[in-house]
Amino acid sequence: MSDDHEHHHHEHEAPVTPDDAGSQALAEALRSSFAIVKVVMLLMVLAFFGSGFFQVGSSEKAVILRFGRLVGEGKNVLLGPGLHWSFPYPIDEVVKIPITEIQKVASSAGWYFTTPEQELSGEELPAGSSLNPAVDGYVITADRNIIHTRATLYYHIDDPMRAVFGFSSGTNLTYGLAGVSNAVQNALNNALAFTAAHFNVDDILLLHVNDFRDAVLLRVSDLVDREQLGIGIDNIEVVSIPPRQLKDIFALVTTTRENRIKALQDAKSYENQVTNAASAQATTIIAVAEAARNRYVESLSAEARRFSDLLPKYESNPSLFAQQTLVPVMAQVLTNVEDKIYLPQRADGKPRELRLMLNREPPQPKNTSANP
Repeated sequence: MSDDHEHHHHEHEAPVTPDDAGSQALAEALRSSFAIVKVVMLLMVLAFFGSGFFQVGSSEKAVILRFGRLVGEGKNVLLGPGLHWSFPYPIDEVVKIPITEIQKVASSAGWYFTTPEQELSGEELPAGSSLNPAVDGYVITADRNIIHTRATLYYHIDDPMRAVFGFSSGTNLTYGLAGVSNAVQNALNNALAFTAAHFNVDDILLLHVNDFRDAVLLRVSDLVDREQLGIGIDNIEVVSIPPRQLKDIFALVTTTRENRIKALQDAKSYENQVTNAASAQATTIIAVAEAARNRYVESLSAEARRFSDLLPKYESNPSLFAQQTLVPVMAQVLTNVEDKIYLPQRADGKPRELRLMLNREPPQPKNTSANP
C-alpha cells in the first residue's frame, strides 16, 4: 500500500529545471554576500567609533565641538593631557590648543618691503631713490626722523579660555586661535610706533638700543593686559636701521660719533691719570706734613715735660740751679776754645776790667835750620 502511495507521489512531483538550480545558487550567494557585508559593516562601525580616540599632549589643552557647539560647560570644556574619546568627524571636531608651546609673531609695520623668499635668501631689493609709502613701512622718531624697525615677540597662552574663546566668532574656534595672533601683532605694531615717537633717532639706533627694546616690551605688555588676551610674554627682539637711501650718510655720522666718543674716552683716561698722580702726590705731601707735625708736637711736649720737671728745682734754690745748669753748658761751649780766661769776682763786689789785644802778631815759626 505504501509502495503504491510513494510511486503515486513521484508521478505527480514536478521535474527540476536548470533555471530553478541557478536561482537557488544565486540565493545562496546572496545570503553569503549579505553575511560578509554585515561583518564588514560591523568592522566599519567599530573602526568608526574607534577612530574617536585621541591623545592630548602634556603641553596642550583640547576642546570638542559637536556640530559646531562646545561640549561641556565652564572649565570642563578644556580637556587635559591624556587619552580622550569623541564622536568622529563630522559629528565631533577636536581642536587642540598649545599651552606651554612658545608662539611667535612678527610686526607687520615699520619695515621696508621684502618677501619671505628674500628674507630666507638674504637677498635685498635695491633701495631706490626714496621710500614708497605704498609698500615700505617706517616709523617717525621723537626728533622727526624716519627709520625702519621691526620686532619679533615670543609668547605662550596662559589662559586658553580667554585667549581662544575671547576671540571666537560664535563657535568658530579656528578664528579664535587666529584672533589671538592678530591681536598680539596689532599690539606689537602699536608698541613700535608709539615707542619710536618717544625716542630720538640716535638713541634707537646707537645710544640706547636696549632701553628702546625694553620700552617696546613694556608697551606691548600694557596693551596685552589691557585687552586681557590671556597670554604670557616670554621675550622680544627688536631690530632698527636707518633708511637704506641714507645709509652712507648715517655711516658717516656714526663714524664721527665714534671718533668723538674715542676722543672723550682718551681725555677721560688722561684726566684720570693726572688726577690719580695728583692724588698720590697730595697724599704723600699730607703724610710728610703729618709726620713733621707729629714730631714737632712730640718735641714740644718733651720740652714742656722737661721744663715742668726742672721748675721745682729752680724754685727751691735758684742760685744753685743756675750754677748746676751753667757748668755743663759752659763745659760744652768751651770744649774747642783755644784760650780760656777766668775772672774771679772781686771782694768789694766791683766789676773787673779786662782788656784784650785782638790784633796781636801771629807767632813766628821756629827756624829748624839754624846753625848750632
